[in-house]
Amino acid sequence: MLDVQPPKEPVDIAVVGGGPIGSFVALNLAKLNRKVLVFEEHKTIGAPAHCAGHLSILGLRNLGLYPLPSSIIENTFSQANFYSPSGFCFSIKLAKPVTCSVNREAFDKYIASMAETAVARYYLNAHVHSLMIDGGIVKGVNVTCDNAHQQFPAKIVIDAEGISCRLLRQTGLPGLASKSLVHGVEAEVENFKNQALDAVEVFLGKAYAPGFYAWLIPRRDGTAKVGLAAKKGNPQLFLQKLMQKHPVASRKLRNARIQRITFHPISLSGPVSKAYADGFLAVGDAASQVKPTTGGGVIFGLTCAGIAAEVADKALRIGDVSSTFLRLYQKRFNEALGFDFRVMLQMRRFIDSLSDEDLDALLRFYTRIGLDKALANIEEVDFQGKLLLGILNKPAMFASMAYLLKLYLSANP
Repeated sequence: MLDVQPPKEPVDIAVVGGGPIGSFVALNLAKLNRKVLVFEEHKTIGAPAHCAGHLSILGLRNLGLYPLPSSIIENTFSQANFYSPSGFCFSIKLAKPVTCSVNREAFDKYIASMAETAVARYYLNAHVHSLMIDGGIVKGVNVTCDNAHQQFPAKIVIDAEGISCRLLRQTGLPGLASKSLVHGVEAEVENFKNQALDAVEVFLGKAYAPGFYAWLIPRRDGTAKVGLAAKKGNPQLFLQKLMQKHPVASRKLRNARIQRITFHPISLSGPVSKAYADGFLAVGDAASQVKPTTGGGVIFGLTCAGIAAEVADKALRIGDVSSTFLRLYQKRFNEALGFDFRVMLQMRRFIDSLSDEDLDALLRFYTRIGLDKALANIEEVDFQGKLLLGILNKPAMFASMAYLLKLYLSANP
């Protein structure tokens, strides 16, 4: 995967970032016979991992990525348990597995290997420190690769570098809203107890994860991923508190041993207002294409990566890489996901406005009206707009929406 010689002529596409989003862009473009270079700043694809890798099976299938090789899948889940701050559990038991957890390093390598097979070229240990900009038009990337500074001309640069948004800002576009960030921590643990292997645990409450939530994702090998994100405070201290003092999580995790721990910010603001410029597109975390409800960015990022590849290919075919044409990318991903983002943003604001007492009352109400049974056949455990529309005809779902409205009005007089 290492090739330090830049091409003499501009390539079609330079992709910055060899994570799953960048590699999926490269895969789709290489299949269209585009000459693609991918620049990854780390020495190994997929390391270090920056998310839990808890993914929708339906989302992966719709992208043509499921079933995955068994070596990548750590577990599948047909149950989700939501715990109120007092420890009350609202449980959804589904008819079949709807999510899976993946080994993120193996998952990233899998997509990158498919892109390489399609003849995308990878440069590892290659830090893209700036864009080549001429007359306001992005013309390539400036790269430090094996301590050598090199220029790689490209007709379009696709930024999949992640949440830092360095390159996005170099084009003059606004980056992410810092006030919408939460700060995440995740640990891989062993020696946890009392956990059903087919269930994901979600812990709510401002005392343990203010502005977000905590999670426990078991693996089949007896280890687990446990983490949380918080809008304020030290997430590592919140994680220690969760493992030692939460009325439910502590019974599972008090004696668990942490094997590895990572930290990562998450953007909950919804997509940036403009993810394109002359000769430039941004995808994934770089464009804040992340679910405001769960913080999941892989499925939505992969979806937008596919759209970016189609628009970039069309721009090259007609010879127009201007922002006037590339705005089609923003239009198309807004058409595909805009409704979901709007609903999830409202849900995020609403959940953040609730007190811990309201959250406890909400989950108890859901259990009382039998919402768990109404959701038994869904294929996504998330607050996505299109999912909500599809099940609003169920009496329990309608009652739950009415109760949410009541809480919303009381919290936002």
